[in-house]
Amino acid sequence: MEVVCAAGQVGALCVAVMLGLIVVPSALGISLGISEAYMWVLVKTLEWATTRLQKELFSHVVTLFSQGIIERDETPMEVEIARLHRADFEFSHIFYFCRKGFEAIVEDEVTQRFSSEELLSWNLLTRTNVNFHYISLRLTIVWVIGVIVRYCFLLPLRITLATIGITSMIVGTTMVGQLPNGSVKNYLSEVVHLTCSRILVRALSGTIRYHNKENRPQKGGICVANHTSPIDAIILTNDGCYAMVGQVHGGLMGVIQRATVKACPHVWFERSEIKDRHLVTKRLREHVADKTKLPILIFPEGTCINNTSVMMFKKGSFEIGGTIYPVAIKYDPQFGDAFWNSSKYNIVSYLLRIMTSWAIVCNVWYLPPMVRQENEDAVQFANRVRSAIARQGGLTELPWDGGLKRAKVKDTFKEEQQKNYSKMLVRNGSTESTRNNVGVF
Repeated sequence: MEVVCAAGQVGALCVAVMLGLIVVPSALGISLGISEAYMWVLVKTLEWATTRLQKELFSHVVTLFSQGIIERDETPMEVEIARLHRADFEFSHIFYFCRKGFEAIVEDEVTQRFSSEELLSWNLLTRTNVNFHYISLRLTIVWVIGVIVRYCFLLPLRITLATIGITSMIVGTTMVGQLPNGSVKNYLSEVVHLTCSRILVRALSGTIRYHNKENRPQKGGICVANHTSPIDAIILTNDGCYAMVGQVHGGLMGVIQRATVKACPHVWFERSEIKDRHLVTKRLREHVADKTKLPILIFPEGTCINNTSVMMFKKGSFEIGGTIYPVAIKYDPQFGDAFWNSSKYNIVSYLLRIMTSWAIVCNVWYLPPMVRQENEDAVQFANRVRSAIARQGGLTELPWDGGLKRAKVKDTFKEEQQKNYSKMLVRNGSTESTRNNVGVF
């Protein structure tokens, strides 16, 4: 009996400490400096581990991962074709296309964006191509201590905080949803969303730096951002409230969606509705037309990219009208891999991976608002916004559709390359000589 009472007292003390040090500061939007101290210790430890690793393996081995698998020739196809067709057609000309094909098979620029970014140095986590923790006894000891800290201390704490945050979100939004529509309901809804998002960020040991806050999305606008992880929405909601757009889900996610939509004008679509592009556009336009509603948060890529690139933005988000507020999100992979490879890990495995990492550290840049210019179609506008996000976030800009993660290349892409090649042949005056050679055979 005494043991049970003692355990109850310890549990009550832990809950009180957690409420006092994490939950209440989250509600008030303040920091007690605990996360800053944790990050300082972590940075010093990783710096020591990197230095130790360099002494053991020599610096040239550590920088090995910054190099690609193959050395690419970045010469544009127009230049290569012009060089090849200075003379009559020869069968050796096809080697250019063979080389490009082999390069695409070995290391193409699309599929490598759907795998975790490789680090230049070891961050004392298990994910690496080399068993660095077997190199040195000191590194092995530090790595074992890190495993114990992450799985025996941080993981239970983070699961507890995540449970508190999700439960508070469901209960809070359900209660606020019972109130009549008005300013009081909107205010309380924002308080609940902000508080719960901050608790969830602390559950990830999140350290987020927001830049250019004067450009934060305003009501009646559309916020578009590059997409790396499902936690992107939590990262942004930690600094302001948004109306989410997405497909209706089942399970726990469905419970959260049904609760939050009662308090906040989120836009959830049924699976049959989301295929109707005109219906989706209509509902989003109605939302944007009401300047009292929260800005819509949209990830135009449609899938998660590995934090190194920005891929094609779907034009639907830019046909709605209104002001676009671009946001660039860049995670620091040194402390944890935020990328969700949904084709390899389910959501539970993914959450376990990020909750057992050191921390989630990222920078968020609010870019100046952008509007669609005259004589600019939706595709051109989307490309302009994507370029701005890529430049600010230091990301590679790629024209490919993120849907290639699960689908084959569309025939239109192949036909476009074929048309470009045929135009270059005509421009270089090679068609006539090609016809003559073909006629011989």
